[in-house]
Amino acid sequence: MFNPSQEEVRRFFCAAHQKAKTNAPMEAIEVLAAEWIAEHPEYHADLADADAAVARVYDGQNGNSNPFLHLSMHLSISEQCSIDQPRGIRQSVELLTHKRNSLHEAHHAAMECLGRMLWEAQSSGRNPDGEGYVACVQRHATRD
Repeated sequence: MFNPSQEEVRRFFCAAHQKAKTNAPMEAIEVLAAEWIAEHPEYHADLADADAAVARVYDGQNGNSNPFLHLSMHLSISEQCSIDQPRGIRQSVELLTHKRNSLHEAHHAAMECLGRMLWEAQSSGRNPDGEGYVACVQRHATRD
């Protein structure tokens, strides 16, 4: 399993942002990351300096979110949908995208579910509940 360090993740996103800005050749995963980065101009300053990004502490103080966590969740959900794992996530995100008329907004709703699933798994010491995660995304797609 791929298990990059915090520094590697931050440098990856900073490099993808830099490559996109300069039209440098990119790997497929960098292209996907750059697409999500483009959706979040509020993170561009954080991504402009890799050394500063590596050193910075994102602790949620003063309303500052962690751009690397957020972008990593976008990549995770994209990958989950591409392979439909957990089973049913692709259809659930597609339904939510149709309902919200935005893949970006669908991802943000799915992130709430993904974050909750991971928190519950870590808190309980159990494996993540993929079925519960998919059901949560489905609820977002069918309510209101």
